[in-house]
Amino acid sequence: NPWLKGKSSPECTTILREGVCRCLQQGCEQTVRILHAKVAQKSYGNEKRFFCPPPCVYLAGPGWRVKPVQGQGEGALRGRGLLVSAGRTALWAWERDAGLHRLVLRLVLRGGRELGTFHSRLIKVISKPSQKKQSLKNTDLCISSGSKVSLFNRLRSQTVSTRYLSVEDGAFVASARQWAAFTLHLADEHATQGDFPPREGYVRYGSLVQLVCTVTGITLPPMIIRKVAKQCALLDVDEPISQLHKCAFQFPGGPPEGGGTYLCLATEKVVQFQASRCPKEANRALLNDSSCWTIIGTESVEFSFSTSLACPREPVTPVPRISTLEVAWPWGRRRHVEIPKRLYGKSLYEQISIRFAF
Repeated sequence: NPWLKGKSSPECTTILREGVCRCLQQGCEQTVRILHAKVAQKSYGNEKRFFCPPPCVYLAGPGWRVKPVQGQGEGALRGRGLLVSAGRTALWAWERDAGLHRLVLRLVLRGGRELGTFHSRLIKVISKPSQKKQSLKNTDLCISSGSKVSLFNRLRSQTVSTRYLSVEDGAFVASARQWAAFTLHLADEHATQGDFPPREGYVRYGSLVQLVCTVTGITLPPMIIRKVAKQCALLDVDEPISQLHKCAFQFPGGPPEGGGTYLCLATEKVVQFQASRCPKEANRALLNDSSCWTIIGTESVEFSFSTSLACPREPVTPVPRISTLEVAWPWGRRRHVEIPKRLYGKSLYEQISIRFAF
């Protein structure tokens, strides 16, 4: 830390200890959260297939409103919440961009000082959604139980009409402004409400599933996920679900001769649509445009740090991220024994100082 240069080791230790304690007491944590889709479609020629849903960057944590200590530098990002959403006019993948890629976010404070460069998780660029019958022999694009997904509806295949399933003020809505990530659970008919026993495996059409908002925890009732083809719900398909497939969500129950009730949007409201059986094929139900959803897996990555102790002249990145902490507890009731600890994560470079708060 440049601010600590020229100070003795004991003095540095005291300053850091006091600063860490102050950060823990005052809540000075700053978090950068990047949300994006797992896959993106390539663009060909003059056609631009935009990222859908668009990548979003959120600033969270009370530390964004904490001013640096006097004499430790100037410049801060004011406010919290959604920082940027790269929408229809900003981001797409070219034909040559096949393979795995990352988004790169560069944050610059007012005054021109760089806060850091942050990377998303990997994004797979594909040519188009697979229309073939899916198999578990190739699971790269399959969606597993417990994974995060986003749902969007596009009327008449028009980009400007895209609406995302989201949550606002405790209610499910169809929003043209923001999207939400949902955990897709394989539901258990015998489980109690709100209880999601872990069920491993890939989600197949015809399965009973439940969508849980990752931010609010609000859930939709258990529904049967159906494959959609030519605006019809296919009632006898049980193949695995794949990225960017069109699907429909049927509420259980209803008369057997009917087509079922499906999750649907009406402008910005989320409603139910009563389908009818296809007169020519009994294993199909006729839907409207508003009850056909596109499903896509999502990813999120968070970077947490604090600049309240000292406004650094160098970027805060790479931010150390700890995934696992292993502690080898000694046998018996020994006191004053050094307990071995092993950390696993990313950006755990040499000369980093780690302190544990209990």
